[in-house]
Amino acid sequence: MSIHDIPNVIPVSTALTTAGQPSEDQLGAAARDVFEVVINLGLLDPRYCLPDEAGLVHQLGMRYVHIPVDFQTPSPNDLQRFFDALEAAGDRKVLVHCAANKRVSSFVALYGEARLGWSRQQADDFLHRIWEPNPDWSAFIERARNDLYL
Repeated sequence: MSIHDIPNVIPVSTALTTAGQPSEDQLGAAARDVFEVVINLGLLDPRYCLPDEAGLVHQLGMRYVHIPVDFQTPSPNDLQRFFDALEAAGDRKVLVHCAANKRVSSFVALYGEARLGWSRQQADDFLHRIWEPNPDWSAFIERARNDLYL
């Protein structure tokens, strides 16, 4: 079992990987791969999440951050909390996931533009590896870019 078996996994850098929902075994693989922080942007919906991901992540020796982002109504506060969580992680190796990597790819694209020096094209290319945002998410991304002065 490897983290590369997680649905929609995309290594962004040696310190940051994005993905859909990992299984218990895949979180174990993340711990063995020396990931130190798991950030979950998904809701605690039994159809899409593990029964006790926070407990498992802590048991595996990693830090767990849960920022529940409602897929229908992402908010600027959600995005700010995500930026804060990534910045708090510092140089630690981070796995960020949600149900399918749609929320995450959108937030990471914005983070890449705002903090990693990505061009708009690089951010869009990253985002489109996973999905073409629906009208609500497209509007959210545009508002976030305006608010972040990107």
